[in-house]
Amino acid sequence: MTGPRTFFEKVWSDHVIADLGDNTALLQIDRLFLHEMSGSVAMRQLAESGREPAMRELVFTVIDHVIDTAPGRGLDQSRSKAGPEMIRAARAGSRRYGFNFVDVDDPRQGIVHVISPELGVALPGLTLVCGDSHTCTVGGVGALAWGIGSTEGEHVLATQTLPQVRPKAMRVNFEGKPAKGVYPKDMVLALIGKIGANGGIGYAVEFAGSAIREMPVEGRLTICNMAIEFSAKYGFVAPDEITIDYLKGREYAPKGAAWEAAVRYWRSLPSDPGARFEHEVTVDCGGLSPQVTWGTSPQQVVGIDGRVPDPASADDPGTRTLIERAAEYAKLKPGQPIQGVKIDVAYIGSCTNARLSDLRVAANVLKGKRIAGGVQGICVPGSTAVKRAAEAEGLDRVFRDAGFEWHESGCAMCGHMGNDRLADLRVISTTNRNFEGRQGPATRTHLASPATVAASALRGQIADVRGLIG
Repeated sequence: MTGPRTFFEKVWSDHVIADLGDNTALLQIDRLFLHEMSGSVAMRQLAESGREPAMRELVFTVIDHVIDTAPGRGLDQSRSKAGPEMIRAARAGSRRYGFNFVDVDDPRQGIVHVISPELGVALPGLTLVCGDSHTCTVGGVGALAWGIGSTEGEHVLATQTLPQVRPKAMRVNFEGKPAKGVYPKDMVLALIGKIGANGGIGYAVEFAGSAIREMPVEGRLTICNMAIEFSAKYGFVAPDEITIDYLKGREYAPKGAAWEAAVRYWRSLPSDPGARFEHEVTVDCGGLSPQVTWGTSPQQVVGIDGRVPDPASADDPGTRTLIERAAEYAKLKPGQPIQGVKIDVAYIGSCTNARLSDLRVAANVLKGKRIAGGVQGICVPGSTAVKRAAEAEGLDRVFRDAGFEWHESGCAMCGHMGNDRLADLRVISTTNRNFEGRQGPATRTHLASPATVAASALRGQIADVRGLIG
């Protein structure tokens, strides 16, 4: 292709092995990450087929999804009934094939999408796949990454390739300086509220604009994490000097002359001036307030001063029905202010918002205070490295002194996964999904930033953090 190209076009074309027709290409896959749920299935299927891994040095495995996060956990401890079997199967398969394996007691252990950039496994311009829909998270370091199923995982194990339909290109421009109390989670929730949960179908989405250019990598990872929540398979930020500084010296990042060559390549990847996008969206970050979801989809979101919508205000019967059902499930009334809704649990964790910067933000709100009576506070660091760094800074003491539980790292209660601990409760959470039963049977989840979750824990109700920070 001649003329200006987008970041996506450059990375896609660098990985095309063959044109399969019908807008489909066979792509080279640079990294495969497996976890004990879908990954153990892919390894079993490969063994049953009689095949061997094509490039085992490019395969990474981790125990993160069903492992219990309780302090002092055992190697196979899981609240899920099938969890121990999955863990043992993933461990056995990883050792059998000689994959790069991160076990429960490994100091590098953590949620796959947290440790992938932490270790430098995810790098700019690489293709990376994993059996988890939030693999798009690592687009925050400029990787082209997406979630796959276990059968596709088997295909990558056997061939290190995947056929993919080429999507259209979208650019989302986050412009302006975010106001006090507004964080990357608020920005992406506002975007989803604006374009809807289906707004990204069929697109590869580049996040750009002045707010992204000023944003540290960990914030970019949060933004990209939720691309799938508006149905975009791929979400990414083109690499820049912030990306390069973040990756330098990480375990699997290139070293020496290879590093210099990689940096030269990475600097060639950003979209060219004049490159064409089929769709563009702009979000004014300066005009945003802290965001909180009220219903059962990330698109059902309002500013902290907002109210639950009235179904009668919807233009069509289908939307009215969705609003009515969501409000009924959430046990909220039309016109009710979101601020002041009482909560049972404040949850900080997940691949969306459990990095060190997230914990620092929440600890800044909590320091010297206690959470409201009757509220359960739960903090699950995104990786063992994050946990240890937080402890070195004394953040764990801030959380504990405030009344929060301090856990080992893992996916934990982001999803239900057989853990009924949060059943039939109202939770304000830093996670990424709030559909019915996501965090437990009949559990009502409100998505928000770490700062808003911390402020709400202190008040015992959904609260505006802006009155608690300088």
